Amino acid sequence: MGREIKDILLSSQDDGFEAKLEELRNAILDAAYWPDGDSRHESLNNIICEVKNRGDAAVKEFTSKFDGVSLEADEFLVSKDEIERAHSGIDDQLLSSIRKSITNVRKYQSEIFVGNMEHPGIKYTPISRVGVCVPGASAPLPSTVIMTAVPAQVAGVKEIAVVSPPRYKGTIHPVILAVCHEIGVSEVYRIGGAQAVTALAYGTESIDRVYKIVGPGSTWVQMAKRQVFGLRTDIDSIAGPSEVLIIANNEANPAWVAADMLSQAEHAPGSAIVFTNSHKLAESILEHVSEQAAKLNRSEDTIRCLVNYSGIAVFSSMEDVIENANDFAAEHLQIQCGDESRSISEKINNAGAIFIGAHTPVAVGDYWAGPSHTLPTGASAKFFSALSSNDFIKSTSIIEYSKEMLSEDCDDIIRLAMTEGLDAHANSVRIRQQK
Repeated sequence: MGREIKDILLSSQDDGFEAKLEELRNAILDAAYWPDGDSRHESLNNIICEVKNRGDAAVKEFTSKFDGVSLEADEFLVSKDEIERAHSGIDDQLLSSIRKSITNVRKYQSEIFVGNMEHPGIKYTPISRVGVCVPGASAPLPSTVIMTAVPAQVAGVKEIAVVSPPRYKGTIHPVILAVCHEIGVSEVYRIGGAQAVTALAYGTESIDRVYKIVGPGSTWVQMAKRQVFGLRTDIDSIAGPSEVLIIANNEANPAWVAADMLSQAEHAPGSAIVFTNSHKLAESILEHVSEQAAKLNRSEDTIRCLVNYSGIAVFSSMEDVIENANDFAAEHLQIQCGDESRSISEKINNAGAIFIGAHTPVAVGDYWAGPSHTLPTGASAKFFSALSSNDFIKSTSIIEYSKEMLSEDCDDIIRLAMTEGLDAHANSVRIRQQK
């Protein structure tokens, strides 16, 4: 018999607790990456090679094959008229909410931006052209446009190309187009998947290449980003299933914690984990999860994610909770521990974003607060950061020596160069000291 919702409750007092935690961690990672030797790697390499070598013709072919939409190359780009119509047709209240969200994000990203700092030893320059991946075939994600393109605009990026998979009859959801119009992005392509990532990285006859690709997408999108990274373009990170880890003590509201778990599990795939030091709270959360999950529109898929990628783990102490939370390095980390929430947050070193207190659900960050919701997943918060305006600039070192400065330091520079056996390096300094 397979695992059921009741089986997601784990206790450090039970045999095999550590092994079950490791199994849970590996399940999340396996959902984000293909194992070595998986046949999909070969299929992905074929897509990349075909788009690289055949350009628009290959993009057209794969769009028809994978999205079921036949497009000519001159139909990839959404017309400005279509974008404007989408914007004019949007609900007024929704447009008002979108505008407030944009304002919040632009304000926050401007306040943290380092590119305006002046220092004699460094020069900051915005990346000239970036690409944004926006999922939208099954459900529209207009917030992704805000959370990726607005930080790029704050950084001074002049050209932003958005790609989003076509829906029925080759359309892109009008809300996505409306947000693009609202922030002034007019280059939108109705293509998605690995073929869109490759087109952005290498360029085609109709699509100019970009120098950074950001945004979420399927495993195919993320693996394609991984393949093109470095040699052709920069990326934000390799995003796996959305995930939340909630640290909670007996002051937490179990119904609220359950709702927060389900808000990530409904992504399908999505991971929802609770770490607590209260067995009573854990049991109550489990009851609320079962009750609430049955009422959701996506109940079946959400329950599957609870069973496969989620857990409620009871530790013997809050110190153990914090240690394991840092090891999991979750994308979203919520702390619902009453008056202790802020002090606990100061002990968290590995998380994409930290949500402090009972009244700060992940949705506040997803749509509203200002930090980008494009965050590292799969424990990559140990080395990746949340996307921000600072990710869209590059720094150039500035070095300027006078004759007197070089004369003062020449012996040391020559000595280091000769130690490495690079006499031409040494001579480039020595020759300037000759009368």
